[in-house]
Amino acid sequence: MKLLIKNGRILDTKSMQMTAPQDVLMIDGRIDTVGSNLITSDNQASFDEIIDADGHYVLPGMIDAHVHMRLTTLDFARLATMTEVEYGIAMSTLAEATVKRGFTTVRDTGGELSGLRRAKANGSIICPRIIHSSLMISQTGGHGDAEGGPRPVPDCACQMRHTAFGIVADGPDAVRKAARHLLRDGADFLKIHVSGGVATPSDPLECTQYTAEEIRAAVREADNRNTYVTAHGYTSAAVQLAIENGVKCIEHGNLIDRETADMMAAHDVTLVPTLVTYAAMDEFGERLGMPEANRAKNRKVLHDGVVALEHAKQAGVQIGWGTDLIGETQPMQAREFDIRMAVQSPKEILTSMYKVNPRLLGLADEIGVVAPGFTADAVVSSVNPLEDMKAFSDSKSSVKHVVQDGKLVV
Repeated sequence: MKLLIKNGRILDTKSMQMTAPQDVLMIDGRIDTVGSNLITSDNQASFDEIIDADGHYVLPGMIDAHVHMRLTTLDFARLATMTEVEYGIAMSTLAEATVKRGFTTVRDTGGELSGLRRAKANGSIICPRIIHSSLMISQTGGHGDAEGGPRPVPDCACQMRHTAFGIVADGPDAVRKAARHLLRDGADFLKIHVSGGVATPSDPLECTQYTAEEIRAAVREADNRNTYVTAHGYTSAAVQLAIENGVKCIEHGNLIDRETADMMAAHDVTLVPTLVTYAAMDEFGERLGMPEANRAKNRKVLHDGVVALEHAKQAGVQIGWGTDLIGETQPMQAREFDIRMAVQSPKEILTSMYKVNPRLLGLADEIGVVAPGFTADAVVSSVNPLEDMKAFSDSKSSVKHVVQDGKLVV
């Protein structure tokens, strides 16, 4: 497969500047050449696809570092009763829409995705490249304990429960077993929960989850596999506990203070804020069946996320780019760009996506750059995000073409 994008101004993600108009030649899923006048009357017929990007802007494929393909609806009661066939149909629909918005790579932070990943591998669906944690690891009554209703009292601490979203494991030995199981089954990293969450009804946001010993058990197993642990966490107390015990990434962090941000920077811990999901749940949660208990918790963190992002920026924390959108709200994905403008400049936002995210995903030599040797992913936009990030955040109008693995998707 030989594809050419011609006459587009390319986002140089090293300098975060747009180049003069250039051509990009992609061959068999890789970027082969970036230069001028790569198409002539003599070789035009040799290309399988030609995209004229004259007057447009060429960016690397976009990267979302916090998604949940398994969370296919905000109607959590329905989510609990869906069959695997229903999940498969819903996930493949969400996956295709994600790519068509320009997000060619994602980091999934919790959910069983083996079927979706196999379908992508065999070419039967359009799907982002997925780096995943597989199932989340949670304590009993924690954010990853997603089963409703009363549960039988376990006969011993070693007993574990699981759903398609997470494993409930209490005590260092159980956490160790869960971690080893997930890593054995191909998890790229591990995710634990150290505070309450919005999407679960029974755990207060402010509660601290897991002990130092339990966190260290997961971190040790990740270290042994040359990967890392990320932690869902909102409060300063929970985040500090995670950092002290070896966690290398924090998801959300809406309630952290400046002291905690300084601690993150000192320990080289990455923060992945997910600001748009709170706006989405506030806007659509009630209509889509989200329980009032969850919506009340969402209101607590809705505005604090921007404050936490400011703390992280001032402290020099490495900030990634994620969304955490659920099901019906996933079309709002690109609005994360606009929300972050309250704190970050366009260059800083694009740095989060194209420099921090690839490192976090372990793909720094593969994605995030339009240059020879990199994966042939690209977005052709009518908007220069460095000049008008708000317009760029409307992906329906700004995204004109999407190329994934050297194939034209949009």
